Amino acid sequence: MSLFGDGLDTAVQKAFTRPAPKSAPAQMRYLVKQLKGTKPVAQMLRISQRTVERYVKDQIKKPRPDLAARLEREVKARWQPQVRARARRRAATTGGIVVDTQARLGYTAPIGSTDQDRVRHLTVALPPRYAARLFEARERGATEQQLREITAEGLKEVYFQDNGRRAGQLEEVRFTDIEHLEFEL
Repeated sequence: MSLFGDGLDTAVQKAFTRPAPKSAPAQMRYLVKQLKGTKPVAQMLRISQRTVERYVKDQIKKPRPDLAARLEREVKARWQPQVRARARRRAATTGGIVVDTQARLGYTAPIGSTDQDRVRHLTVALPPRYAARLFEARERGATEQQLREITAEGLKEVYFQDNGRRAGQLEEVRFTDIEHLEFEL
């Protein structure tokens, strides 16, 4: 499970204008239409082509839990691509992204400052450039650690340094032991 990647995907999915198909047969029909055939869907979901055909014809209605999870994930990944792109573009150019987290945060600073790590609950609006960096990194297939570093850099600038008005000597923010993380566009 990718905490940062899934969080970004969930934030973008909140921009959907219509709900994604809920039932397994409707989801399967959607994927068959998107991939233009039952064979590519069967290969993607790692099931037989005949099973896909039976879902499409409503002969099977309830998938096993692992197949249901894969089916839902693949549908949501393809659902409303233009709406998804518009939401990412808006966040990256004008809106920014809000990070709501409860995690252990600390920082590296010059000697004499109180840089003790402690659990904090923060809700911080990051500027559009951080939203752009997060979405670009996600598209390139960045690791969880890289997404965490980008988020920590944004928290450093906005929360700890107040956009350059304080803590100018702050070097690095440690963002660990994440108990809760949610993104909002």
